[in-house]
Amino acid sequence: MRVLSVNVGSPRRIDWHGREVFTSIWKTPAKGRVRVGQLNLAGDQQSDLSVHGGLDKAIYVYPSEHYKFWSREFPSMDLPWGAFGENLTTEGLLEGEMKIGDHIRIGSAECAVTQPRMPCYKLGIRFGREDMVKRFLASGRTGFYLSVLCEGEVGSGDSIEFTLRDPHEVTVADIASLYGHDAGNQTLLRRAVDLPVLPASWRDYFRKRLWEPDA
Repeated sequence: MRVLSVNVGSPRRIDWHGREVFTSIWKTPAKGRVRVGQLNLAGDQQSDLSVHGGLDKAIYVYPSEHYKFWSREFPSMDLPWGAFGENLTTEGLLEGEMKIGDHIRIGSAECAVTQPRMPCYKLGIRFGREDMVKRFLASGRTGFYLSVLCEGEVGSGDSIEFTLRDPHEVTVADIASLYGHDAGNQTLLRRAVDLPVLPASWRDYFRKRLWEPDA
């Protein structure tokens, strides 16, 4: 498991359907070592803090393995590392294997897996496609967010290793599935609600979909 690219970007203003949008989804590979702080990487900045960033979304990870799929979907489109707005393009970390609450060491920083990425319309802006958010969610290739447990530095080529595997056995893919096609899975919903590392907004959302037991 390793980092293939560290990607950062600053906010920019984009004209989208006649209105001005402020977005940081355009990321480019950084050179050398990059400082990992509690809220983001050095040189990176989120635009809308009401839905992006914060302690539970400090770093966005996207598996490099998914790029082959998207290259087949969009054969004429150039897809450099960072195309999905990710901070870290990685090898060997897939949603079906990464558990919510897992701790991983990346370079000299230690992080925890917190949640899958649920994209907003700005992903569609980045790809110039109105249907991109729907296609992204349907693909199951969401990537995931990390919180920063111990600050440090990270660079392209750094190895990634687990320092803790969460005992609850709920994966990033499980949470994304509950949001989408497996919304009525009561057993998985109850396990998700009990996940201490899963952000409260997710747990509250799932709690509302639990059935009351028969009296």
